[in-house]
Amino acid sequence: MIKRLTKHGNSLALVIERPILELLRIDADTPLEISTDGESLIIYPIRDAQRQERFKKALESTNRRYSKALEKLAE
Repeated sequence: MIKRLTKHGNSLALVIERPILELLRIDADTPLEISTDGESLIIYPIRDAQRQERFKKALESTNRRYSKALEKLAE
């Protein structure tokens, strides 16, 4: 499926058709995580906010604790 962004005030919006929203069980109140890998846009629904928060805290802790080792691995 090829989509185009539409103008929405000073921003751009991506309209997602109802069948896709129903398939993914997404509605207007569903929180969405939006990220990128530098080339692609990644959007997914957050199903468990507490789990997401615990994951973020664990990731931050790991990055603080092992930042030097991770930097060396990235080289």
